[in-house]
Amino acid sequence: MNPRIVVTGTDTGIGKTVFSSGLANLLGANYWKPIQAGLDGETDSQTVARLGGLSADRILQERYRLRTPASPHYSAELDGVRVEADSLDLPDTGGRPLVIEGAGGLMVPLSGDTLYIDVFERWRLPVVLCASTKLGTINHSLLSIEALRKRDIPILGMAFIGERNAETQTVIREMGRVRWLGRLPWLSDLTADTLQAAFKASFRADSFKLYAKE
Repeated sequence: MNPRIVVTGTDTGIGKTVFSSGLANLLGANYWKPIQAGLDGETDSQTVARLGGLSADRILQERYRLRTPASPHYSAELDGVRVEADSLDLPDTGGRPLVIEGAGGLMVPLSGDTLYIDVFERWRLPVVLCASTKLGTINHSLLSIEALRKRDIPILGMAFIGERNAETQTVIREMGRVRWLGRLPWLSDLTADTLQAAFKASFRADSFKLYAKE
């Protein structure tokens, strides 16, 4: 199978890009960030290429490259452009699996009348929901799960990022009725080698391939 998987999160800044780097490496996948908001410093695509060890041909071009690190709708407004949801068609993967990374959480606005979850609903691809293990994640996670289910968007499973918090992880898994894919610990020395080693110790490729659509 060559699965296409959406990686989203319960909030911004929880480690989706690092997770996407590890997942793309684990699956031998291409990576696509449809909307990049913020061009100063390393972009998410560049981070994934570096940490995931992906060659340039496996990093698909963003549809929108916006200068300001902000919500896509506002960043686009500052750039004098409008994010058109209809332009976000799924790209050709060249026969490889595809990891697609969203921006922020599910309800991030892309324009005045479109949220990211609207695009996910149109794609109908399996979603990996990344969640922090910090205080507050139960509420954020259960709300995100409910929003996905309300739109009938398939949830491949939960991926936790951070220090071990067995009670929180169990509550989310049981109350949310979702599969637990694994937990990626924070890495004080974050390099391609340390990430790939930690990812392979925390996640199994079959967990993503068996439940994802081609």
